[in-house]
Amino acid sequence: MAERVVVVGAGVVGLTCAVRLLEAGHRVDVVARDLPRETTSAVAAGFWFPYRALPQERVTAWAATSYAVFDALAAPPEYGGSPESGVRMVPGTQVFTGAAREPWWSAAAPALERTRDVPAGWTEGWRFVTPVADTSVYLDWLVGRVEDAGGTITRLNLGGLPEEGLVVNCSGLGARLLGADRTVVPVRGEVLCVEQFGLDHWWLDESGPTYVVPRTHDVVVGSVDVEGEWSRSRSEQNAEDILARAARLVPALADARVLRHKVGLRPVRPAIRLERVGDVVHCYGHGGAGVTLSWGVADEVVSLVERA
Repeated sequence: MAERVVVVGAGVVGLTCAVRLLEAGHRVDVVARDLPRETTSAVAAGFWFPYRALPQERVTAWAATSYAVFDALAAPPEYGGSPESGVRMVPGTQVFTGAAREPWWSAAAPALERTRDVPAGWTEGWRFVTPVADTSVYLDWLVGRVEDAGGTITRLNLGGLPEEGLVVNCSGLGARLLGADRTVVPVRGEVLCVEQFGLDHWWLDESGPTYVVPRTHDVVVGSVDVEGEWSRSRSEQNAEDILARAARLVPALADARVLRHKVGLRPVRPAIRLERVGDVVHCYGHGGAGVTLSWGVADEVVSLVERA
């Protein structure tokens, strides 16, 4: 039976849950302190990669579901794709200074190829194709999906979760207050967007972490990983360090013009909370993998909302 559902949180997870709930026939209102372009999701590179997210088995399953959805979105329009979503499938390489151990999430990606074609300073890596969602486009596309299906998105600074009706709590770090959950903590990230200089291959060294992710109109370069840090102030020292690390992977970055410098706080938890308690479905703690897990967790949220 169709229900009215309030989704708390307008980041990529909240919006994706709203889309899936609307598709299932529910009436959905999204409420959030921060609108989509103000969320941590807007800072993200939008790069499919399970980072700072556990437990492994559930994350692998959610990531696989999301990969399939993104792959379909990136298909040409004549094959049912949605180029207006800003999603593309991009080849790239994760590099290692030692042996390239097989990722625990490898079952979620269709094909990984071991390679020794890596920059100087690294030993080998895994090459594979992964979705990249340009969040400056993708979040607007999700908003359009919500509104076109009859949902609403409203700015609202809540002091607690709504007490009437069904609620889906996708509040991220806000769950410390709204879910009374002190186990979710900020892990500060910092990225630079530089001009696109013809790069069509992503690179990742999970230590750091250091990544270079090409999008259509820019290249996202990151990052830092500082647990417990709430500051959103940009650090010029961090920016210099990020660019120096990334230029070891992609030397052309040394001459690229910086367009934007952004900070985001990843909502990290010992394990992602996805469960129903009474009339509340909690869905938060996705760490650095909100985009990566979004469609997978959204499908599970719908099943929990519809659970008798």
